[in-house]
Amino acid sequence: MNVLLPQPIEVEAVRRLEEAGHTVVTAPNPTPETVLPLMKNAHAVVLRTGITMTRGLIEAADDLRVISRTGGGFDNVDVEAATDNEIIVTSNLGVNSISVCEHVLAMMLSLAKQLPLLDRAVRNDNYSIRYQNLSRDLNGKTIGLLGLGRIGFQVATACASVFKMRVLACDPHLADEIKSQYTDLVAFVDKKQLCKESDVISVHVPLTDETHHALSTAEFELMKSEAIVINTSRGPVIDEDALIDALEHQIIGGAGLDVQNHEPPDPKSPLLKLDKVLLTPHSAALTNECVIRMATDAADRTIEVLSGKKPLNVANPEVLGAQRWQHLASS
Repeated sequence: MNVLLPQPIEVEAVRRLEEAGHTVVTAPNPTPETVLPLMKNAHAVVLRTGITMTRGLIEAADDLRVISRTGGGFDNVDVEAATDNEIIVTSNLGVNSISVCEHVLAMMLSLAKQLPLLDRAVRNDNYSIRYQNLSRDLNGKTIGLLGLGRIGFQVATACASVFKMRVLACDPHLADEIKSQYTDLVAFVDKKQLCKESDVISVHVPLTDETHHALSTAEFELMKSEAIVINTSRGPVIDEDALIDALEHQIIGGAGLDVQNHEPPDPKSPLLKLDKVLLTPHSAALTNECVIRMATDAADRTIEVLSGKKPLNVANPEVLGAQRWQHLASS
């Protein structure tokens, strides 16, 4: 069967697909105009973040069966269109957790210790900054997690064990029986309390209508003046204009953003000019090790579907009730 790659993936993942007997077709570039004609004969798409699988692209396929994300999110897939066309959408939940967790810790440390600012000062012959800008310890401070999924749990565990931090979490959708398993590690609070009491706030929720601008002016005004906000989930979870205002008026102390409202950000964005902002290019999961894990996991789930097995982490499980999928066996 034909597996379409709108963008290249790791060689090991391609090897697995080909060894399973599939033909791998890689688009010259991930623009919709280029990918559209390639969709017609695709039985599967292994999807990175460079293109959105719209209804138009999905319905251009004659016999598309699965869209397998290399990442954990589904915001670049029209899941409703896939479901309407009885196409399985699956992702690699959990594969990137430790890599993103490490990125959160790196941002948290860099901002608390003011590493980017101090580095620039030393390079500009301003060694006396060591007396002017004192960094802060994280030991014994409070971290608030907006969302406690796989990544949030990794961050909670690391912060509690390494820095002896108090851990707060706000996750109204987490089942009570799951929350009860974490009570020795995490105190569950509402968003208002989390914003008021946290020295560091790290965002770990998917982008939905409910979470859009989950952190905005009202939330920033509740925070401590030295609070650090870190976002490795999706840009629009934070109201970027409100964040800029909070930083410019020293309402909060800093921000580490691996994701932005617009990627790449506008070159004129005030975020690029603020000393207490640390920016990375949506790269938290893009370590040497993690990109291989993500690609091979996506390939393995594709192979499972095409060989008649039910994959893990299906975004639209209702589609499994369709007649075309009655043959699937649990993998």
